[in-house]
Amino acid sequence: MTRQQITVLGATGSIGVSTLDVVSRHSERYQVFALTGYSRMSVLAAQCRQHCPRYAVVADEVQADVLQAELAAEGLATEVLFGEAALAQVAADVEVDVVMAAIVGAAGLRPTLAAVEAGKRVLLANKEALVMSGALFMRAVQDSGAQLLPIDSEHNAIFQCMPSHFADGLSQTGVRRILLTASGGPFRNFTHEQLLQVTPAQACAHPNWSMGQKISVDSASMMNKGLELIEACWLFDARPEQVEVVVHPQSVVHSLVDYVDGSVLAQLGNPDMRTPIAHALAWPERIDSGVSALDLLLTARLDFQAPDPERFPCLRLAREAAEAGGTSCALLNAANEVAVQAFLAGRVGFVDIPVIIENTLNRLPSESVRDLEHILQADQSAREHASTWVEANGK
Repeated sequence: MTRQQITVLGATGSIGVSTLDVVSRHSERYQVFALTGYSRMSVLAAQCRQHCPRYAVVADEVQADVLQAELAAEGLATEVLFGEAALAQVAADVEVDVVMAAIVGAAGLRPTLAAVEAGKRVLLANKEALVMSGALFMRAVQDSGAQLLPIDSEHNAIFQCMPSHFADGLSQTGVRRILLTASGGPFRNFTHEQLLQVTPAQACAHPNWSMGQKISVDSASMMNKGLELIEACWLFDARPEQVEVVVHPQSVVHSLVDYVDGSVLAQLGNPDMRTPIAHALAWPERIDSGVSALDLLLTARLDFQAPDPERFPCLRLAREAAEAGGTSCALLNAANEVAVQAFLAGRVGFVDIPVIIENTLNRLPSESVRDLEHILQADQSAREHASTWVEANGK
């Protein structure tokens, strides 16, 4: 069997680490071509020692020189590159079969799009890339013949529960609704007074999943679910009103698809990202992920409830952006990234996050998307506006 060559964008994050765990279980099927990392250089160096990629990509020349010297001293042949162009290079290289797109935030858009345009099998864990670029991204998938497989546990669950062909829209396949499950995060039962006192450490302590800081805060505010709602619309050609969010605290049912005949199909499993990663890597086959079997008797009960729009205004803002279309989703995502970073830095409160986002959306007009540069301009404008708000109103 010829081994598939894999590039992991964002190898040092939680998704990247989980991906390499699955890959290491199937060394006869997969070989690591390139690994990229932004800040955790010791982790990236250790990954290079274990997987011996042809390339490693870091943020800047200083990091590259240090890592290259370290790997060369150990006799490793990995070539260290740096910068945005290098990310696109290892994503689109002719020898690469599969790209795990796991760079967090807007920074992942260009290399993920490069992989799509090169016709790769793209495992999409970077939801922000699709949220920002929407129609442009999906058009590139269609034009290039790339395979786009979702890695978010919710979208991967939906993909598994959908008919084999849904490109013509949900109504043509008998789908009535997509039910997107949400854990509700650590604050699903907090009062407004309690939310005023939330700390970054509390927001990053997710009850069910082990994730990075940014996505953990997004989960706590439910903006993560808002971004996933937008992503679901593009992935499954759904209208915003066809996607319903349901709070499910146990995170065992990862999402559901409701059909017009009354059938509801759900995908269940232990909350471990190696399951969707293994599914997408091997699709349409199945391989061992290392995840233990779900014990329904131990789980005992499954609870569901509607999200509280007063406690989680970010969900409303995301739905409104999805309905508005154009550059609205890029503005939403950029303002959220700035707001979350300011919260993690202690400059604003947790409840300020939706305030910053809504202020940005109200002040900057949504426009019809012209091209990638237009999207990036909207992203930059939103960042500048949100940063100005933080400067004027932050701690």
